Amino acid sequence: MEGNANVAVWVVGGDRPGIVAGVTKSLYELGCNLLDAASTILRGHFAMMLMVEAPPDRDVTAIREALSSIAGDLGISVTVQHVSDTGSDAAPPSHMVSVYGADKPGIVYRVADALATAGGNITDLSSRVIGDAQEPVYALMLEVGLPAGAEARLEALAEELDVEVTVHPLEADVL
Repeated sequence: MEGNANVAVWVVGGDRPGIVAGVTKSLYELGCNLLDAASTILRGHFAMMLMVEAPPDRDVTAIREALSSIAGDLGISVTVQHVSDTGSDAAPPSHMVSVYGADKPGIVYRVADALATAGGNITDLSSRVIGDAQEPVYALMLEVGLPAGAEARLEALAEELDVEVTVHPLEADVL
């Protein structure tokens, strides 16, 4: 598919049925191919990121215009931007890291900083406050490229933050 352009599409709005179907239908009708996609619900707000391969006759402006109609119908905001292919020297994902503890500011920063300092690469991150209002628990899950020595840093951090940290190797068939 030489001559095709890579485009990033970001979608944000109040959650409701039909957002994924509407956006991906518009892209399909334009002849676009989805390369990577991720979406989630954050406190009732839908968020999605798509990496799209657009055919040579579809530029960013054409894609943006095609998505503006569905965006208005669904009450969402859509951003479209050309992106270049990039290489990465970062470690590919090798482990899942789970962090559970009393909800307090700084957990994500401290864990991310410990991983970055050790040379780790976060490839996916998800967090939620779970439990009841009287005893909220912060749950953080990270997919990471984990270099040697990083587990020891996480163990020390777990004790410092008074949280539980577990590290498991990724299975070959897990996305």
